[in-house]
Amino acid sequence: MKPLKDKVALVTGAGQGVGQGIAFALASAGAKVAATGRTLSKVEATCQEIEARGGEAVAVECDVKQLQSLTQCVETVVARFGGINILVNNAQEVPSGTLFDVSDDAFEAGWHSGPLATFRLMKLCHPYLKGDGSIINLGSSAAKRWDASGYACYGAVKEGIRQLTRGAACEWGLDNIRTNVLLPHAKSPGLNWWIENNPEEATEFFKSIPLRRVGECEEDIGRFVVLLCSDDARYVNGQSIALDGGQAYLG
Repeated sequence: MKPLKDKVALVTGAGQGVGQGIAFALASAGAKVAATGRTLSKVEATCQEIEARGGEAVAVECDVKQLQSLTQCVETVVARFGGINILVNNAQEVPSGTLFDVSDDAFEAGWHSGPLATFRLMKLCHPYLKGDGSIINLGSSAAKRWDASGYACYGAVKEGIRQLTRGAACEWGLDNIRTNVLLPHAKSPGLNWWIENNPEEATEFFKSIPLRRVGECEEDIGRFVVLLCSDDARYVNGQSIALDGGQAYLG
């Protein structure tokens, strides 16, 4: 029997990269998937692949920076599938660069698409998650880098998500909602862009990973999300889990 049979999962930023890989893995494990994103054609492609594999999915256009869009998204998913058991907050605009490189607008976009969107969507989904729900937020080990140059703004918004995760885990545990945050390294358009534009740093980056590779979006990240949402991980709550081949030390 599939471990997530008949569960309903809402995944933001599911049109590509990590979000898409998570959506594929959840569907393969039996979940009904609501794939959301700003570009409808991308999440429709994700859903078409899920359906081609025999799964069930619906594409929902959603801008996580807008409260009204988030509210409508949740209402659409509940109307289609009858509830929400799993929430994956993956969508994020990345404020990359040095402190002088990052504009106020870029930092604000990072905040609104990251911590604020996570905060809002967790609360919107809370009534449906009560009883046996799982929240998976996406953070980063960027704030734990040995050299924070060029990563301060990105690390700041991701650390905000980590703290929200811990707060939700502590406050909502009595509702039997488990909340955890993943800190992944995985193949994605964003990582590919970074490697192409920072070849020397990228070389050192790969050397710093004990497994000498970044993760596959579905096989390494998505399947771990399946485990974390299943009954096999029913006592795991409030944790920051690095999926990075052993690079980060979070102690």
